[in-house]
Amino acid sequence: MKDKTPFEAWYDYKPSLNFLRVFGRLCFSHIPQAKRDKLDKKSEPGIFVGYSSSSKAYKVYQPQTGKIIVNRDVFFNEEEKWNWEQTKKTFTSMQKSSLSSQTREEQASEQWQEELEDDLPTRGTRQLYDIYQRCNVAICEPAGYEEVIKDQKWQKAMEEELSMIKKNKTLELVDRPKDRKIIGVKWVFRTKLNADGSINKHKAKLVVKGYAQVLGVDYSDTFAHVARLDTIRLVLAIAAQNGWKVFQLNVKSAFLNGILQEEIYVEQPEGFMEQGEEEKVYLLKKALYDLKQAPRAWYSKIDEHLSILGFQKSMSEATLYVKCKGKDLLIVSLYVDNLLITGGNAKLVEKFKREMMKIFEMTDLGLMAYFLGMEIKQLENEVFICQKKYAKEILKKFHMEDCKAMTTPMNPKESLSKEDDTNKVEEGYFRIMIGCLMYLTATRPDILFAVSILSRYMHCASVMHLKAAKRVIRYIKGTIDFGVKFKKCQNLKLQGFSDSDWGGSVDDMKSTSGYCFSLGSRFFSWSSKKQETVAQSTVEAEFITATAAVNQALWLRKLFCDLHLKQQNDTEVFVDNQAAIAISHNPVFHGKTKHFKIKFFFLREVQKEGEVSLIYCRSEDQLADIFTKPLPTNKFELLRQRLGVCSS
Repeated sequence: MKDKTPFEAWYDYKPSLNFLRVFGRLCFSHIPQAKRDKLDKKSEPGIFVGYSSSSKAYKVYQPQTGKIIVNRDVFFNEEEKWNWEQTKKTFTSMQKSSLSSQTREEQASEQWQEELEDDLPTRGTRQLYDIYQRCNVAICEPAGYEEVIKDQKWQKAMEEELSMIKKNKTLELVDRPKDRKIIGVKWVFRTKLNADGSINKHKAKLVVKGYAQVLGVDYSDTFAHVARLDTIRLVLAIAAQNGWKVFQLNVKSAFLNGILQEEIYVEQPEGFMEQGEEEKVYLLKKALYDLKQAPRAWYSKIDEHLSILGFQKSMSEATLYVKCKGKDLLIVSLYVDNLLITGGNAKLVEKFKREMMKIFEMTDLGLMAYFLGMEIKQLENEVFICQKKYAKEILKKFHMEDCKAMTTPMNPKESLSKEDDTNKVEEGYFRIMIGCLMYLTATRPDILFAVSILSRYMHCASVMHLKAAKRVIRYIKGTIDFGVKFKKCQNLKLQGFSDSDWGGSVDDMKSTSGYCFSLGSRFFSWSSKKQETVAQSTVEAEFITATAAVNQALWLRKLFCDLHLKQQNDTEVFVDNQAAIAISHNPVFHGKTKHFKIKFFFLREVQKEGEVSLIYCRSEDQLADIFTKPLPTNKFELLRQRLGVCSS
């Protein structure tokens, strides 16, 4: 026992002390993928306070939540300690900001206090939904095959998945090649839920460990086309104009249909190895999930089949297909494994469905009602799209179901900047909030400008920025059932509005461009974006915006041609700056325009060819004003109504 510990004397080797860490030092606990969203942080900082007595894990104290968690996946930074001063500043930032705002108007102060209440949790109480979400006690999904060996429901799910793969002739059992790398596979288990939270089915997927693929050996191109939201809204607007119905098809295991060009070998899946041939491997004939080229292979397959059926692919939108049979028109828009179908001949639509189901395993979802988080209500000569369910989820996610509603998404008297003398907030939380709001702009153009402005501060978010973001959510609370309504109109004419502010960004003095396009009376395309260069005058800012709007107009005109709805007259783009219009007609260079980039002067050529024309309109009639600056309530509500944003 001399110079030996009891452990070393008994086991005849020295124990490893690599797991020992310095007490009280800074560390970062990994957050599992199941408990975070796409934009959430992957780790949470804390202080190391000890070891678990029941497992090989560490105890970490998190001052920001006041909790001690147990985690084995922890990264240690033993050179640094927890910054208690910064923590104290973070917790008191709201109170300091509230005290500094006491000199403001009473109404603003009351709104500010309400926002503070949203951030401060009620001590000692938590919502049941939050407990379920954090603890994941409602649904427990297996992490690997070892956990489902004796579970009949998951065994059945795996058998169904393999049956589908073999039926599709995706795999071929071959001898193990000596000169090729074999890629591993794994089982992924997911529980599909109904809208009310009940279990729909248990789904098992066989996925390839795509991270092991080598560029140039196992794959080359991975890009696959996806339909733009502008295109989807255009299809809905055309359907409403013609009184058509839009139908939706979903392809089962879509990626399993893509034929591979490369030679790829994978291991046999756990639990389903062929007896007596365990050393053999599978040669992939078609794609599997998580294979890097799977999306592209699927797109090539569906593109080839639609061409065989007589569809013509749009040259301007690679996911838009059109078939013209006499006077009947059939339009198909492809979004990964979903097909949107519309046309004037119901028999032609049903025939297309049958033809597709002969080749692919498909689910007929009937009338398009829910797509990418958008809710679609189809009435006679009218289509209404909104994201009411998604908006409610945003309110619940940020615990603002009971917040006070606002009439506008942004305060006209408030100017945001990177340095606003208020304390910084947690960037991850702010990014998640802005990311949720960004997707809501798919059917809510009325919040586009506010979200565009706030997205510029995701890397330096402060208390002021968080206050502005919460104001947008408060506005959503009061207009939660709002969306865009497409109606039939007499004149099917494409027209747009273009507008710009000047030097609106306090940090770099760049301007904001905004434009929108309508088909008849309802708008389906909109944009609000900061310009790339600093405009030296209002004329230059308006000229740059008009160029961007004309680019969009030319693309939309090409789409109309592909849809056999060619615009006979030039597309009018309304601009409220006469000097910008004059420069677009005048071929003479002078002091005010000699510094303009050459690409902006193509406006002259486009107008000469008669495709697009810039038309002057008064500032009071400029609808794109809502995309470039915060507006008072009366004007904001007027422009919102004219954009077609309303309740169902």
